[in-house]
Amino acid sequence: MAASAVVLAVASVGAVYLRLNGNIDTFDGKGLSRQRPKDTPGDAQNILLIGSDSRSGDNAKLGGGTDAVGRSDTTILLHVYADHRHAVGVSIPRDSLVDIPPCRLPDGSWTDRRQNTMFNAAFSLGSTAAGNPACTQNTVEALTGLRVDHTVVVNFAGFATMTEAVGGVPVCLPKDIYQKDLSPSRLTQGELLYHKGEQKVSGKAALDYVRLRHGIGDGSDIGRTKRQQAFISSLITQVKKEGFSPTTLLPLANAATKSLTVDPGLGSPNKLLSFAMSLQNIDLANIQFLTAPWRYDGARVALVHPDVDSLWATLKDDRTLDGHTTGQKKKPSPTSTAGTPSVVGAGITVAVYNGTTTDGLAGRATTLLRDHHFTVTGTATARTQDHATTVIQYGTGLKSQAQTLAKLFPGAELQPVADARLNLVTGEDYANTPTPSTSPAPPAPLPSDVSAQARSADHDLCSDLSYG
Repeated sequence: MAASAVVLAVASVGAVYLRLNGNIDTFDGKGLSRQRPKDTPGDAQNILLIGSDSRSGDNAKLGGGTDAVGRSDTTILLHVYADHRHAVGVSIPRDSLVDIPPCRLPDGSWTDRRQNTMFNAAFSLGSTAAGNPACTQNTVEALTGLRVDHTVVVNFAGFATMTEAVGGVPVCLPKDIYQKDLSPSRLTQGELLYHKGEQKVSGKAALDYVRLRHGIGDGSDIGRTKRQQAFISSLITQVKKEGFSPTTLLPLANAATKSLTVDPGLGSPNKLLSFAMSLQNIDLANIQFLTAPWRYDGARVALVHPDVDSLWATLKDDRTLDGHTTGQKKKPSPTSTAGTPSVVGAGITVAVYNGTTTDGLAGRATTLLRDHHFTVTGTATARTQDHATTVIQYGTGLKSQAQTLAKLFPGAELQPVADARLNLVTGEDYANTPTPSTSPAPPAPLPSDVSAQARSADHDLCSDLSYG
């Protein structure tokens, strides 16, 4: 009897494994950039979470986007600290104007760099229902200077199923919400969808809640992002309340794997489970969410420098939003030398161009600059690639900034230009010379008004739910 029970148990586990394994989709890692940031140090991890609103498949029944092309409706960069007892999720507004680096298309070709483009356009490059998660990952890495260890895409249908698997998610609304709030083109108010105050939602009602924009605050995507952060916090609270038991996790795992597209590094139940279990010891108070510092730029959103650079630097240094270390022991930088000065580029914005035929030189320079808190607006190939000497071009009033930049590139030629800009054009001298022995700059403190925006997972469910 005992032997039969063991065989039955093993067979059951095997069946569950095969079912979950059959659910998981992975995207092609060939689309990842050839010029990526350095590996995340220690045991810290950066996870890119993308919500897709394609109308393909079951998503169409739930009111996804207007066509079958995958679009990123929500993007959060989750930094799990090295102690695995703290985590911060940073929402990147979908309307943010960013540079999208070259990305691989379904036919194997690569796009040109796109400047000053809406962030969510990266996911749509290639115009497929599955979207282009590799392109979004490339864009986030270029934007933040952080290496993304894993990427997870969740579609609408799967998201709705997950909320049902946990028995619904508590939410709160500052006012009654009607059908017209969800669909502004309606001529009449329609039925009441959500009443003011706390309630539990699941399935399509949960999905509509996180998609809701109009009728609350200024009706912006920024305000919706606040409610999405509150929803994710509540979902995490619900899962923790139910406990990490097979009864709780199996339905959730089954729902989750049906809805996920992941990078090749997470493409098995064992890997997904290992990652999920690594997060179980994080207290709700130590899971925080905030939106990358932003401002309106007409109808779009511009990220605010140097505040957003300080945020990325804080995460890169594995420091909490209030500036504390979680105890990770860092290896000394191989380029650091005792007694050498530290170059601090906070507040200095520079564009980087590769003026040689050496691959990866602009990326190498970008890593160096970000280590010293310069803001890199983008990288590209220079008009000519025969530069023997590195050139720093500076506009009116920017000479002192050019001189600061030159400390990292000894022998660089300073060249005044008419435009109000600062450019670095790397030459063969930089390609053939090791990175100078300067100490990386200490991270600039994160402005208090940025850290004050953070919402912890145990935050009041009914507070801070809109903008404007």
